[in-house]
Amino acid sequence: MESIDILKIVAAVLALAIAVIGHEIGHGLVAYAYGDTTAKNAGRLSINPLIHIDLVGTIIVPATMYFLPMLLGGESGFLFGWAKPVPINTATVIRNAGYNGAMQVDLAGIVYNFTIAAIASIAVVAMDKPTNADSLVYIFAYIFVFQLLIINVVLGVFNLLPIPQFDGAHFVMHLALKHKINKVAEFFYKNEKYGIIIVLVILMTPLKNYVLFMPVQTILNLLTNS
Repeated sequence: MESIDILKIVAAVLALAIAVIGHEIGHGLVAYAYGDTTAKNAGRLSINPLIHIDLVGTIIVPATMYFLPMLLGGESGFLFGWAKPVPINTATVIRNAGYNGAMQVDLAGIVYNFTIAAIASIAVVAMDKPTNADSLVYIFAYIFVFQLLIINVVLGVFNLLPIPQFDGAHFVMHLALKHKINKVAEFFYKNEKYGIIIVLVILMTPLKNYVLFMPVQTILNLLTNS
């Protein structure tokens, strides 16, 4: 494995960690602002990556998505994953801030991801694309901010999808409850156990090209003016 390949892997892993850990802490911080100390009491507002690791979302899925295409003779795949969900006492949030507060908690991680993506896009546009004459430090820096941009946009878009157990579905549930459309909320609640299956179906089939890659590419084009 060449040094550039190693830099790409390290940069991608670091960018993914920043994206998924910050995403979860974002949920916890907004919940804490509305009086829910569950995440804080559990030590989950820490930036220590070890306490946020999810076996499937942080290790198995990212490794499979990245290395499987290489094992099949192609280029490395894109890096995608998630961290262990931060515990939230939604009842406390709703009691203190209503369903609007709950929806803000739902969207907090997505807002974090798009904010980081916007910052990374500024750096990507400002930096010159590295050449063989550049130092490994500069090459790593460019790859890192580029990965930070892509991964955060992917996570932001993915979490907007109303997939049971994920942020988009939680937002729709609380929006439905706010307007007393209980059947919609019940549908998502009853089907939460199928969320991971739906995720894997999307990621492992051409569906990802339509529900994930197309909106991701559109946002990347907007952020980089390309």
